[in-house]
Amino acid sequence: MDELQNKYEQLKKGLLALGSVAVAFSAGVDSTFLLKAAHDTLGDNAIAITAEHSALTLRERDDAVRFCREQNVRRIGFEFDCLSVEGFSENPPDRCYVCKKAIFGKIAEIARANGVAAAADGTNADDAGERRPGMRALAELGIISPLRDAGLTKADIRALSKKLGLATWDRPSGACLATRVPYGEKITAKKLAMIGDAEEALLNLGFRGTRVRCHGDIARIEVENADFDRMLDPAIRSAVSEKLKEIGFLYVSLDLEGYKTGSLDRALDKEKTG
Repeated sequence: MDELQNKYEQLKKGLLALGSVAVAFSAGVDSTFLLKAAHDTLGDNAIAITAEHSALTLRERDDAVRFCREQNVRRIGFEFDCLSVEGFSENPPDRCYVCKKAIFGKIAEIARANGVAAAADGTNADDAGERRPGMRALAELGIISPLRDAGLTKADIRALSKKLGLATWDRPSGACLATRVPYGEKITAKKLAMIGDAEEALLNLGFRGTRVRCHGDIARIEVENADFDRMLDPAIRSAVSEKLKEIGFLYVSLDLEGYKTGSLDRALDKEKTG
């Protein structure tokens, strides 16, 4: 706990040195903790900026608005059409770079216009070991990552979030809805809406750590191992299949390996190994 507290103090020290900061806020585990720490440290000199786009769920938008209202944090939201960004819809392997370069370019612009010293994102110390092309865009734009710089891992952030009374402390990790579409398969507003609606339906049925991967007209559901038996219950299975077909999928399948972060990256790994 001493080590954890030391990391937290290091985070606050770094934020204090900035004088003011704009946090790219998605209402996820990392950005919520960062915004809370920034606001506790800098008061009104810490603001939230949220890109409101079709790859962000309505639940996430509502959570962002609610949290900032409850914490009395100034929030600036801006409409962002990710589908209009050149190269995004084609869904290349570096799609995240293309998207983040556009989104964070706008966030940095808004931060400057509001006299804020720095724009920050919620990248943590664990993210360095994952395939994240978007991090290159952050570096090019001068976006800082205070959680990573303080050495805070996802487990650290969850522990500190719980200590601070944040409801997000045990929330499953989130990601842009575009990550559910295999590279090379065109991303459309309809697909993003179907994915969002399907995952919301699973959440409403009590499935927390889930992904609905969109393979054309096939929905490939990933659930945590602890939820397998429940998903295979005939009544639940029927309800899930019926709902996802109602949403627009022609076929509904369950991935036997369960939920895996970045599972669609396997196709890229396979190409590298031949």
